[in-house]
Amino acid sequence: MSTSAVETISAPEDRAPSLWLRVSVFKVGPLPLPVYVALTALTAAAVLTKRLPNDLIGGLTILMLVGFLMVELGSRLPVLKQIGGTAIMSLFVPSALIGYHLVDPEILKAVTATYKTANLQYLYIACLVAGSILGMDHKVLVQGFLRMFVPLLIGTAVAIGTGVLVGLLFGYEIKHTFFFIVVPILGGGLGEGVLPLSLGYAEMLHRPQADLVAMMVPAALLGNVVAIIASGMLNRLGEKRPAYSGNGILVRSGADRDLLAGADGEAPVDFGLMGAGLLLACGFYILGVLLAPVTGIPGPILMIVGAAILKVTKLIPARMELGAYQMYRFMTTNLTSSILVAMGALLVSWPQLTAAFTLGYFAICTATVLAMIAAGFFVGRWLNMYPVESAIVTACHSGLGGTGDVAILSAANRMGLMPFAQISTRIGGAAMIVIATLLMKAFY
Repeated sequence: MSTSAVETISAPEDRAPSLWLRVSVFKVGPLPLPVYVALTALTAAAVLTKRLPNDLIGGLTILMLVGFLMVELGSRLPVLKQIGGTAIMSLFVPSALIGYHLVDPEILKAVTATYKTANLQYLYIACLVAGSILGMDHKVLVQGFLRMFVPLLIGTAVAIGTGVLVGLLFGYEIKHTFFFIVVPILGGGLGEGVLPLSLGYAEMLHRPQADLVAMMVPAALLGNVVAIIASGMLNRLGEKRPAYSGNGILVRSGADRDLLAGADGEAPVDFGLMGAGLLLACGFYILGVLLAPVTGIPGPILMIVGAAILKVTKLIPARMELGAYQMYRFMTTNLTSSILVAMGALLVSWPQLTAAFTLGYFAICTATVLAMIAAGFFVGRWLNMYPVESAIVTACHSGLGGTGDVAILSAANRMGLMPFAQISTRIGGAAMIVIATLLMKAFY
């Protein structure tokens, strides 16, 4: 038999795996396209035959399938991919589908059972609170916070004052502007900020959480978009005026080089520690439940306070902190989009969401963020920091959590500032949530 004949006979066998490999290159989230399609078809069959489990398994399957798809679309669509498209798609699309009655009731029941009945939102918040705060490098946290304290404090004060003033010009009540527009912008994101904030507000105001989320989500999204655009403009300013830019270095003396050097690299994943981190997160939630009736402060807020105190005092072994951080990374990587989809479907009313985008609302959000960035620029210059870097890090106070920080720093081409950005977002956001909750308890 000739060589060509052998090649002819074996060709179909060679083409089959080649075709599979070519298709498998395309992914939806972490799943190869064929696997995603198969799981989607399987789930659709369960929905159509009314056999979708009305529990954590059924709901989580729906949320993860939709969440992975929204992440893929949000990270690829022009313009959207540069302004936090994954969060926008994850929230807006489910909200619109529910608003126009395009979702099968079986799906809605399973999602409701997972998110509300099984309390997935509280587990998610607990893991985020424990891991995001405990997982920060102690040296970077303390020294970085000391360096950023003044720009962050003044920037926040200027942002609040400006936002409230612009709100008054457009006829908004001071309390409404502060609690439902400015604070969500500065609260550290959706999962880390708006979600625990809405739970706290709901407990104190005795109002449905869904109404409060619908009021606050647009502000957080718009604030993030303004911060991303402004950071890109700051990058251009640094290129035109090199004296204002440290090209990724915050302090003019260069003292932050050694500080950031210790923050590089991550420990290998330890599944046993992740289990400990999960239990630790659950412990923070139980702590909040126990202390809430005594203090009058909502449990989600007490989780933040407890984690911050334990981090600063070093009362938790470093290995346990690592476990909490790795559990946090697992949750944010795999479930953030799912949580946002659930929020969009169950908490964000489409009519309320669209009605929120008014000229006055845009003006308040834009003025709040720009005022904070301007303050960071001038205060940083006064404190012997590079103004561009100081302004960019201050801008991260209005970021949508870690994802928002990545978008802001990417727009500015300064990913090396991430440790400072995390302080601005996490610690600054946590402080805003606690302060806003205490103020609401006093004024409402």
